[in-house]
Amino acid sequence: MRVLVVDVGGTHVKVLATGQKAPREFPSGPTLTAAQMVAGVKTVAAGWKYDAVSIGYPGPVLHGRPVAEPPHLGLGWVGFDYPTALGCPVKLVNDAAMQALGSYRGGKMLFLGLGTGLGSTLIVDGIVEPMELGHLPYRDGTFEVYVGLHGLQEHGLTEWRRDVEDVVSRLVAALQPEDVVLGGGNVHQLDKLPPGCRAGDNANAFLGGFRLWEESRDGQTGSEQMKGRPMTGTLPLTARPAWKSLEAHHEKIRDLHLRTLFADDAKRGERLTAEAVGIYLDYSKNRVTDDTLALLRRLAEESGLRERIDAMFRGDKINVTENRAVLHVALRAPRGTSIVVDGKDVVPEVHAVLDAMADFSNRVRSGAWKGHTGKRIRNVINIGIGGSDLGPVMAYEALRHYSDRAMTFRFVSNVDGTDLVEATRDLNPAETLFVASSKTFTTLETMTNAESARQWLLAGLGGDVKAVAKHFVAVSTNAQKVSEFGIDTANMFGFWDWVGGRYSMDSAIGLSTMLAVGPENFRALLDGFHQMDEHFRTAPFERNLPVLLGLLTVWYTDFFGAETVAVLPYEQYLKRFPAYLQQLTMESNGKHVTLDGADVSYPTGPIYWGEPGTNGQHSFYQLIHQGTRLIPCDFIAFGHALSPLGRHHDMLLANVFAQTEALAFGKPRAQVKAEGTPDGLVPHRVFQGNRPSNTILAERLTPETLGKLVALYEHSVFTQGVIWNVDSFDQWGVELGKVLAQRIIPELENQTEPTLGHDSSTNNLIRRYRKSRNTR
Repeated sequence: MRVLVVDVGGTHVKVLATGQKAPREFPSGPTLTAAQMVAGVKTVAAGWKYDAVSIGYPGPVLHGRPVAEPPHLGLGWVGFDYPTALGCPVKLVNDAAMQALGSYRGGKMLFLGLGTGLGSTLIVDGIVEPMELGHLPYRDGTFEVYVGLHGLQEHGLTEWRRDVEDVVSRLVAALQPEDVVLGGGNVHQLDKLPPGCRAGDNANAFLGGFRLWEESRDGQTGSEQMKGRPMTGTLPLTARPAWKSLEAHHEKIRDLHLRTLFADDAKRGERLTAEAVGIYLDYSKNRVTDDTLALLRRLAEESGLRERIDAMFRGDKINVTENRAVLHVALRAPRGTSIVVDGKDVVPEVHAVLDAMADFSNRVRSGAWKGHTGKRIRNVINIGIGGSDLGPVMAYEALRHYSDRAMTFRFVSNVDGTDLVEATRDLNPAETLFVASSKTFTTLETMTNAESARQWLLAGLGGDVKAVAKHFVAVSTNAQKVSEFGIDTANMFGFWDWVGGRYSMDSAIGLSTMLAVGPENFRALLDGFHQMDEHFRTAPFERNLPVLLGLLTVWYTDFFGAETVAVLPYEQYLKRFPAYLQQLTMESNGKHVTLDGADVSYPTGPIYWGEPGTNGQHSFYQLIHQGTRLIPCDFIAFGHALSPLGRHHDMLLANVFAQTEALAFGKPRAQVKAEGTPDGLVPHRVFQGNRPSNTILAERLTPETLGKLVALYEHSVFTQGVIWNVDSFDQWGVELGKVLAQRIIPELENQTEPTLGHDSSTNNLIRRYRKSRNTR
């Protein structure tokens, strides 16, 4: 539902609609009537689309209707027909109640609005009780007379501040709230907050207005019942109170050096760590304070992260542009659990496919499965593209230590013929099995490569088309196309539309992985995924590894302007891990519009890249250490080597720890000079430091550990996407180029000169290629 929120104040009326970046306003004042307010709202909100309206009213409200005229505005508010005038459903609440609703975090909260008057609301376990405490007697007037605008103007700032502290202390003593929020337009006049209070933000009025129309799981809405529910709203990201607080906080600490942070806190390196399911995260070398981390967690709460996590695990259709559930977590759910999509428990289907994969893998690995000539399979070539290739390649390389070394595994994805030619050049067709992975069995690159592989196979086996069924299996859902290709549909392994390609390596797409390492190791991989899933689903944000990584990425991307993240595994078996993460992260969060289609006004997905250490140290680390760009880094290392060799592993880990230390603390000018460096070289040998990094450690790289690492980054990506309010599970950006390529292919292949209708550059490139192609 698209909501228009109207916050009626004594000096201005402010409005904001779902999907809009910033509020609009127009003047109010002592003569403003309800009809004039409606006319002004329609004028400033022209062009905005909304289905319902929330109004914050500066006066007492009963059952959604004003019961008294506002003290600082004109007349005609009581008895006015707001739904008819605005042409849609309207919820009207006291303005303090609406701002309180936007500030609420749970328990018993007292909200006091220091504005023209004194607004007041008490929320207890989600039940909203608007109050009129401002009219209670105080001295020779009322609370409102002394702490409202009149008191500020009449008694001066110093006296007004004393009165505010006294009034707040009286009300807190009487009502015993667990949380006190001071909001309203004059809260900024306080030089310090009364004890036990936190400052609200006027933007919370909009958040509260959006919350009025949100449905809880039992169908009740807004202030009717919100007990036990993390109330989230649809405020634009940059209008959320925590975002504004982070902006101000960043201004204060952006130049604070890690040398200072560590010097001021001797336990920082032990304190800013987290450990779960065998993964240890040291995030102490980040440019954050405890306040930074608290504000980032608050931003996650205001963005509805916990609610979105629950929605994903429930099977809600959170991929809004494709109206699909997002359930890669179901791929590793243990047998016997239940996850329902469209009324159907999908977990039994997942395990049926896994069982079929295991049976097939065991037959191939044992030699029971024979090729067309009766020879056992010794070579497996996976043909896919995107997630059907990057995941299997990465997993095979990462788990090569556990693979059957009597078998050869290769991967073909590029439509460049060289990829397939090189993959098959030295193989015997009689001993080669192809795994063709395409959900629809129509993907251009995959099917082009599969058809060429089929021709290679038939050419090597005498042209008997029956050979195809013994040397090809399919990972697909299109039985007709698979059968037409010559593959026995009994050897077709399916998956579902709630599995995105980049999240599919633990589905049937991982068949080549299972063939390489065996079903037992594949199930250990799934168990590692599941352990991290459960940690992400249940752990508090302050100890939640994926949440911490995701929030730190938002911190550097949106507040420090960092454009990339380097992932640096100090484990040769993880050499393809950064390439895998490139698709996972950038295809997920490389988005320029929000879930409701509004243009974002802040940076989203950064560029992920990296190489294994220590190779990178002798290439791009120069730029990370002494360049002008801030590049946050993730260092990944293991306590035990899979291939122990003398001192090698100690030297490898020494480099991990040395690099993170050098990045953080650098080498200041004074130290360089003290070493006797010639003056002319001193600037060149200075390391500024203050370059942030995370260190991620595990005991050893096992199938289980790999599952944990991949899920760690999957859920970090999810966290970022929720904060940025983008759809992390579609990929429309890959479509246009594919469509244009289909148009250009016949223009390249036509025997006669085609009529070209592209731009002058593309037309010229096509003609140049045709000339070169035709002179072969």
